Parts: sequence; C-alpha cells; structure tokens
Amino acid sequence: MYFTLAAVNMFNGSKPFHVGSIIKLIKDFENQYDSEAILVELRYAGESAYVANSVRTVVKGTMSSGRLYDKISDEDYGIVEFIFDDIIICRVLTADEIKKELKNPESDINYI
Repeated sequence: MYFTLAAVNMFNGSKPFHVGSIIKLIKDFENQYDSEAILVELRYAGESAYVANSVRTVVKGTMSSGRLYDKISDEDYGIVEFIFDDIIICRVLTADEIKKELKNPESDINYI
C-alpha cells in the first residue's frame, strides 16, 4: 500500500526524509481538522508530516489518509520509497518486514 506525505515542511522547515527512511504512522485521534489524520514520525526529527488526505496533495495511484486509516493499526510503520522535490511517496511495511527491522538493533524502527 503506497501513500503520499503532506505538510512535510510544517513541523521544522527542514527536509529530514530520505529514500529508505523508516517512518512511524500514528493515528492522530486529537486532530480537530481531520478525523482520519495519520501523523508521521522519524527517528531523528520526531513529528515530521501527515499522510496526505486531499485530492490536491495525494499523488495518483497512492492512498489518501482516509483510505489508509482502516487498513493500519493505531501505530504502524512505513518506508520512504520515492522523493521528487516536495513529493514523498511511502509504502506500509508488512508484518514480516517489521519483524526483520525489529531484529536489527541499528534499525530506526527500534527508536521511533
């Protein structure tokens, strides 16, 4: 399942994402603007983006936050697959991929 990130520069103005970055997906139950908001955290940057949920920000062929919301746990993980300027496309990690990452003590998944 592929999805697009939005509001990437909203948090700290930097661009902390890189292809291969492991990200944590957190359903943002406190978000007063979007009841299906999914917050994205990175190991070294903390809260860094949201999963896109608008026809203007979701890249064709990827899932919006609303479509992804019921397909993930309250906390889940993904990986950055593509970056084109300010467009970041990620993929949800499978259970097997998460287990493999957890076994690696250097993996970002163990620190976010």
